[in-house]
Parts: sequence; structure tokens; C-alpha cells
Amino acid sequence: MTKQVYIDLHILQTVPSSNINRDDTGAPKTAMYGGVMRSRVSSQSWKRVVRQVFKADNINIGTRTKKVATLLKEALKERDSALDDEMAMSKAKAVLEMAKIKFKDDETKALLLVSRGQINKLAQYVIDNEEPDKAEVKKLLKGDQSLDLALFGRMVADNPELNVDASAQVAHAISTHEVVPEYDYFTALDEKQGDEESGAAMLGTIDFNSATLYRYANVNMRELVENLDTEDAIHGAIDFIKDFVLSMPTGKQNTFANKTLPSYVMVTIRTDTPVNLVSAFENPVVSDNGYMTPSIKRLEAEYKATLGLVDQPLLNVIVSKTDAQVGDQMANLTELLEKVSVTLSEVVQDENTND
Repeated sequence: MTKQVYIDLHILQTVPSSNINRDDTGAPKTAMYGGVMRSRVSSQSWKRVVRQVFKADNINIGTRTKKVATLLKEALKERDSALDDEMAMSKAKAVLEMAKIKFKDDETKALLLVSRGQINKLAQYVIDNEEPDKAEVKKLLKGDQSLDLALFGRMVADNPELNVDASAQVAHAISTHEVVPEYDYFTALDEKQGDEESGAAMLGTIDFNSATLYRYANVNMRELVENLDTEDAIHGAIDFIKDFVLSMPTGKQNTFANKTLPSYVMVTIRTDTPVNLVSAFENPVVSDNGYMTPSIKRLEAEYKATLGLVDQPLLNVIVSKTDAQVGDQMANLTELLEKVSVTLSEVVQDENTND
């Protein structure tokens, strides 16, 4: 696939009183943008919950762990019952060290994201070859990638040859408007205290805020095809769009029950460059009658303004609670995903045919 194809994903979502992503003090994360304080949800927080949704949907995901040798040891023992724990661990560490992965005792010195397919194929290769080839070991540790590994990439400081370039970028979500931190003061009573006792057994505060968030992510389809294959890349992109749209980080979820759905989703397929439309909110939205409607107007106006700098996209589809003024409005998320899937199949398949 030679031609670049990018998917831009823009979401506007209201989140009521909540603390879905905390900083080191327990307060909701924030960012200064446009001269005012914004609510912020980190990209790593949203990527983590997307991986969790992938798992719940039975989508193949990898494992981020220091216990890679243990995973490989168990896979070796499944294939050769003559191996005991010590022998299997010795083989596992030896082959991983061929790929310059460093250990402290039986654990890698750093976390490593590996797919189940990589572990299984490497185990079978070790069983079939008494003297493994270093180049083949590295190849196996980069092949057969899980969807999360193909999307979000992997960095291996000990051996950059094992790095996987991410095919997706996820922005830190920020509020389209200024936020003011708020605090919930709470007390708890000891239900076994006597009548003569009074006062709270526990008291404290929980920080929270409310926000209309702008969320953005993009997918480089050429990179995703290189990490997977054409068919899996198209299916993977659709799974990512769906689960990114519908997911929500779970911080303080039981306290605030803040699981909302987006009010506006726009997916754009481009061949020139991905475009983050956060500039629409550099001047913060000001309103005493809700932030969503003016935020949608700002976002669509920014989209129109970008057309003076970038090419007309191949596709621009929208699901919105209000009438969209740009692109093609779909009835629901399912229809949007079907439209995106058809377009990706046409452009990606055509490119592969022409290679």
C-alpha cells in the first residue's frame, strides 16, 4: 500500500460531575489552553480503556508485562511435556536474550507488550530448532501483532529493532471551555457507634469537575496494514472507531456514574494529512445555556476553514444529535461504521491491487 490514507475521528461529549482521570493529588487532570484552565483526560487513559473494551469484545490484544519469559516458558511446556520449569525457563530466557531483551532474575527489566501469537510462534520455533537464529527470533517478535500493538505501537529501549511504530495517535481530550475545580465534602458514620457517641468516623473531599470534551484520534491506514494485513487492518480500524467512541475511562465511576455517550461524532478519511480541529476551541466557548451546541458550531466552522489548507477528504460522515452542516449525516453509529468500512475497502484494496 503506497498511498497514505488517514482516518480522523472527532468527538464532542458532555461529562457531568466526574473525576475520570486523576493526577498525583487525586484531582481531575487539567491543562492550560487558550489562556484558561481546561478539563483534560490523558491519551494513555483512553487508550487503556479501549484495550479493555477490545478484550471484552473478544478482540485479540497483547499483554504488557515483565513476565514475558514466564509466558514463553508455559508455551514451551505445552508443546514439550519433557520440559520441567527450570529447563523451559532457561530456554525462554536464552532465546529472548538473543533479541537483546535484558532480565533481572526471571523478569525483563522493563515492561514489554507482546501478543499471544508472538509467544506461540516463538515457542514453536524454539521447539522445532535446537539452534535458533537471531534474525528469525527478532522477526517472530515483530510479526503476528495483536490489534492494540498494531495501533498503539511498542518501544523496546534495549533493542530498537523490536520497536513497533504506532499506527494510531490519540490526543489528550480537553474541555471546549474553561472549567472551575469543585469539591465534594463527604462524611461517613460508624453504624455500630453507641447513642452517646456522635460525629463522623470519617470525612474527606473528592475533587471533580464537569465538562464538554473535544476528543480526537487518527489512524494511519498504511502503517496499520503494514503492522497487520489489509483485511485485518480494515476490521481493526472499524473496531477502534467503535470502541473509542463508546468507551469511557472508569475513574470514580461508581461515585459519579458519569457514563455518557457522545453528542457528536465526525469521521473523516483523508489522503493528505490528519487534521486535529482543536483550534476551534483555542478561544474558549462561553455560554450560560449549555456548551454542546456552540461547540458543534465551532467544530464545523473549523472543519470548513481547514479546507482552504488541505485537500477535500474522500469521506466525511457524522452522527449528531443536531443537524450537521458539513459532511453526510448518518442515522446512527452502525450506519457510519458501514460507510467508513466500504470506503476503506475501496481505497485500501485499490492501492494494494496497484502495488
